[in-house]
Amino acid sequence: MHVDLDAFFASVEQRDQPQWRGLPVVVGAEPGRRGVVATCSYEARRYGVGSAMPISEAVAKLPPETIYVRPRMSEYVRVSREIMHVLEHTISPVLEKASIDEAYLDVSGLGRLIGPPEAVGERARAAIHEAVGLTASIGIGPNRLIAKLASDFRKPDALTVVPAGRVQAFLDPMPMTALRGVGDRTATVLQRMGLKTIADVRGVGLEALRNRLGAHAGTKLYEQAIGKASAEVNVDAGRKSISKETTFGKDVTDPHVLRDTLRWAAQEVGYVAREEGRKGLVVTLKIRFRGFETHTRSRTLDHPTSSDLEIFRAARELYETGNWGGRAVRLIGVGIAGWHHADASQADLFGGVPAEESPGQVRLDETLDAIRRKFGRGKVQRGLHRGKTRGS
Repeated sequence: MHVDLDAFFASVEQRDQPQWRGLPVVVGAEPGRRGVVATCSYEARRYGVGSAMPISEAVAKLPPETIYVRPRMSEYVRVSREIMHVLEHTISPVLEKASIDEAYLDVSGLGRLIGPPEAVGERARAAIHEAVGLTASIGIGPNRLIAKLASDFRKPDALTVVPAGRVQAFLDPMPMTALRGVGDRTATVLQRMGLKTIADVRGVGLEALRNRLGAHAGTKLYEQAIGKASAEVNVDAGRKSISKETTFGKDVTDPHVLRDTLRWAAQEVGYVAREEGRKGLVVTLKIRFRGFETHTRSRTLDHPTSSDLEIFRAARELYETGNWGGRAVRLIGVGIAGWHHADASQADLFGGVPAEESPGQVRLDETLDAIRRKFGRGKVQRGLHRGKTRGS
């Protein structure tokens, strides 16, 4: 079973602000600032607005009554955790959290306890709505691919069950772009082959796909076209990374503003990591210049961490060794990943940083987290220069 919360961030905002229900709601950057749409309500999607669209383009499409709101990640994380808890305890303990608003569950063997797949799906939808007042679209099928495509099939607030004997009939009419790994480049190749639907991809055969796309990509695509995919639910998978980035209202060259933005982003990443009980080994810096020239740099630490200070130090080191000083920065961000490699080792990056997190820093992080939970994320920050702006 694949569970996909409907327009999750926007739905939380509409739940908490009932007067916004029925109106287009955009979560992301503010109008007049640079940035993108994180997500939007289905009322906004009717105007052709979607995730990752530049906010300026979204504003041009949307009516004047549209509500624009900045993300409240701490609330989304809290609601997500409550939903996952409910699913684990009312449907199946074999749950893999694929993202903040998606999960796979192994629901095999629930016929005696709950009933047929339709009953399992309806119970999950009802449990989510009762717990947090939100809707979800659910797909159930013989493997991950079919379950995921089924949850997308009739969004929002829908349940689609695809029995093993109906997989090909379900897949064949879909556009070939519904298959995983079919980006713009692959789609162009397939179109030149005269392929439009999944039935076309299946019909052209394995060898033709391997010849045009390569052995690995061709095989993967053909297997999907015949409905073959993994059915494993990895309980320990969870999310792969936590990141935070910002797009500046004006391109920034001031090293103090860039440093303070990195410190702010590290705090946001560290807070979410600690709220989810995670520590990571790999810190990543993302930076974008004019013309959408984008670079990412990563560094592996010598011990896993969720410390704001350690994440910031690693990100700052990555920026300083990138030789980008003086260049105008459009976007900058920080991420952490590598949850399952706590035995890795590397020489000390900064000199004097201990091999384990400082007890004092741990206590400080815990104190700041408690203040953020009570009064809001923006009420306390570490050592930011007064009068400096982060941008959007």
